Amino acid sequence: MKFTKFFALLLIVALAFGAVSVMAQDETPSGELEIFSWWAGGGEAAGLEALIAEFSAMYPDVTVMNAAVAGGSGVNARAVLQTRMIGNDPPDTFQVHAGQELNAVWVAEDKMQSLNELFEANGWLEQYPQGLLDLISDAEGNIYSVPVNIHRSNVMWYVPANLEMWGVTVPADWDEFISTTCPTLQAADIVPLSVGENWTQAHLFESVALGELGAEGYNGLWNGATAWDSDEVVAVWEKFGQILDCSNDDRNALSWQDASQMVSEGNAAFNIMGDWAAGYFLVDLALEPGEGFAWAASPGTDGTFIMLSDTFGLPVGAPNQVAAEAWLNFLGSAEAQDIFNPLKGSLPANTTADITNSELYNAYFQDAYEDWTTNTIVGSQAHGAVAPPNFSNSFSTVIAAFADDRDAETAAASTAELAVENNMIMEGM
Repeated sequence: MKFTKFFALLLIVALAFGAVSVMAQDETPSGELEIFSWWAGGGEAAGLEALIAEFSAMYPDVTVMNAAVAGGSGVNARAVLQTRMIGNDPPDTFQVHAGQELNAVWVAEDKMQSLNELFEANGWLEQYPQGLLDLISDAEGNIYSVPVNIHRSNVMWYVPANLEMWGVTVPADWDEFISTTCPTLQAADIVPLSVGENWTQAHLFESVALGELGAEGYNGLWNGATAWDSDEVVAVWEKFGQILDCSNDDRNALSWQDASQMVSEGNAAFNIMGDWAAGYFLVDLALEPGEGFAWAASPGTDGTFIMLSDTFGLPVGAPNQVAAEAWLNFLGSAEAQDIFNPLKGSLPANTTADITNSELYNAYFQDAYEDWTTNTIVGSQAHGAVAPPNFSNSFSTVIAAFADDRDAETAAASTAELAVENNMIMEGM
């Protein structure tokens, strides 16, 4: 389905669901509403604009300020947000990943308002998976953000016709990729794996770690059961180095979109990226799923789903709280999520969304939803679910150093120190 037809369908859906139920408020929303995010391009920007258009039709007295800050995975937006929050200049609402990115900073610092009443009024406690509710709640059960989607991190993207032309198949594990796939493609002067800037390398690392350690060992990295300086984790770093040797030399100069486009244009065979890449292929490049692009779980991770979720919360001191609450009320509805997610390339977080509608959710979404509901679920470190931001920020420095020197022992020791500094160890270890 081409983008023009696809977007037209979404507009029809938006109009059909124009009467989204809104929690009763003392005031009618009006004035300026600042929505802060990092959705500044591609399918995610199109999805946000579609939401804003529908919200503006519902609340014509509200003027929406789309304060998106460009930069993949929010690397730039989070720095701007931190300055504003510390300076007591919060936006009305802002995007934040569910999990430690939310809880270890803004909830811990009492910068967020509880949304329990909003969830109860809308029946969302029964409409969102319990595991996701746990990620957006504190130890007392207070909920602090509204999830709009579910993303999968561990996806390998490729073009089927290109693989056939080059005589390679999707590798079952990283050993096959390194020993067979990589040399075959390099001999044909094709980049085996396109990789982008630093955060995409951290994103790749979590797929490598999951593929090598399995779900239990991977989870152990975040709860202390797997020692970062153990022989098995040193081996993960060594494998990661071999994989980087099969990638493009200019990776630090490329965005995630650049790396994805290398695959679509036939300059690279594979790319590991979250399923927002599906939105990029569908919206920006107007490619057909299954033909112009295809997908598989990253090598060695079949049966396991690395999840992350984009959410929006209500900061303490929000300048226009009434409008912000109306936005959050809309955002959490199945109707809003059916507008947003087909463009973003993600699954709806609200389980009452129309996921079985193949006109909205194409073959990729159907496949991903099957995995989401049947696979073993683990959380993404690169996208804020399982590790505190202080760890992740410093981990990016470890990734950069390793990409230069390939010193697995030092990378493992450095990350073990970070785990201790951030209390990511078990008692007795």
